Amino acid sequence: MVNLNAKYQDLLRYIENKAPFIPELSIILGSGLGNFAERITIVAELNSGEIPGYPLSTVEGHSGKIYFGEYSGKKIIIFKGRFHFYEGYTLSQCVLPVFITYKLGCRKLLITNAAGSSNPGYKPGDLMLVSSVNGINIKKELTELTGLASPEGKDGMLRFPSPELNSLIRKAADDESISLREGVYWYNKGPSYETPAEVRMANIFGADAVGMSTVHEAIYSAYLGINTSIISCITNYGSGITGQKLNHEEVIETAALISTRFENLVKKIISGLGS
Repeated sequence: MVNLNAKYQDLLRYIENKAPFIPELSIILGSGLGNFAERITIVAELNSGEIPGYPLSTVEGHSGKIYFGEYSGKKIIIFKGRFHFYEGYTLSQCVLPVFITYKLGCRKLLITNAAGSSNPGYKPGDLMLVSSVNGINIKKELTELTGLASPEGKDGMLRFPSPELNSLIRKAADDESISLREGVYWYNKGPSYETPAEVRMANIFGADAVGMSTVHEAIYSAYLGINTSIISCITNYGSGITGQKLNHEEVIETAALISTRFENLVKKIISGLGS
């Protein structure tokens, strides 16, 4: 079992010394969604290169900053950019934003990502509240991280997603008249996009969207007892659905088109905290 407390003592000390408050909500921003951090009042900003032992993201759309900010009277920590397993990082590095969230005393986490649709009815531009995840492709690594026989909680139950946080997200979408899909997110390690056969398989197994992040963050977060929810921004059809070649530029461009609706939704979620 990886002892994150021992491994990241210097990192935790640095961040705890810089943190201006205990956050009420933590947000991990996915590909192309980083501009949300500019829509709130920033109280403190940390650059990843200055934090001892903190990895550097190598993927376009993930700038690598931690913001402490305020919106609607609520205190928030935002991780702008994430680390992917396919970049060569260990799982303990990939879940650092979750670990930091927990150590700072925050018990609500909203994870966001850009995802491809494996359900032909879910189109680019849709926002999807995640109802469940597939951890098949990462269970071994999760077991090594948590030290459990499985990635579920100590009593055999994985409390994800948070019913309370998901209810708040649905209400925020209704209040803002934002269409919100609900569906299953399927994780693949990457870095290559899923093949048409893999997309069909994911769809047969009940997945509505596919991606290369998020699941290890969500499972580890739920294991730590953090109320956790996920919003996926559908940025492209999965391989084989339309016959078009996939590329990361399309992901970034579509995320930018969704950004206003996404920002309005997250602002409403923040405003509803504690109400």
